[in-house]
Amino acid sequence: MTPMRQIVLATRNAKKIRELERILLAAGLTDVGLAGPEAYAALPEIPETGRTFADNALIKARAVAAATGLAAVADDSGLCVDALNGMPGVLSARWSGRFGTLPGGPDRDVANLQLVLDQVGDVPDTDLGANFTCAAALVFPDGAEHVVEGVVTGHLIREPRGAGGFGYDPIFVPEGDTRTTAEMSAEEKDAISHRGRAFRALVPLLKG
Repeated sequence: MTPMRQIVLATRNAKKIRELERILLAAGLTDVGLAGPEAYAALPEIPETGRTFADNALIKARAVAAATGLAAVADDSGLCVDALNGMPGVLSARWSGRFGTLPGGPDRDVANLQLVLDQVGDVPDTDLGANFTCAAALVFPDGAEHVVEGVVTGHLIREPRGAGGFGYDPIFVPEGDTRTTAEMSAEEKDAISHRGRAFRALVPLLKG
């Protein structure tokens, strides 16, 4: 029997790992083994120094592929708010740290979200357009690289709603819906999310 090919998910975010596994398996990637951070436990935290989502995704995937000798998948994603000139963008996960002390764990999500709400406090509701963007990178040990992107557009709301998802999900309403992505089931969110779109685009390459 041919051994199952292994691919490493280059993230230490447990919620993101579950989401990526769910998206990839639902898209038919059932004949590939998906490894998590246990495959590169000795690798130090990888600095995200890129200027774009694609830059950061490639930085992480390259580092993990080199450390493990396996194909590595990484993403970088974030919230881009029209009224904030596309910010927080690549700084989404550490946005509140730009303006004070960045807490860890769930408190970080709350601090980041609240800062965005504070920053758009004087912006009219009609001008709260935003999008979630995800760049997903696949890097093979031989150096071959692929990057795809997924985007979902929508708008922000003033008061967080919903207990699902993570990050900015409680204040983001996708275009064509009235619910935040935090109010959707995991399957509903995966079907329309930026990360779902990007990783489904990677599946043919992962199967190749």
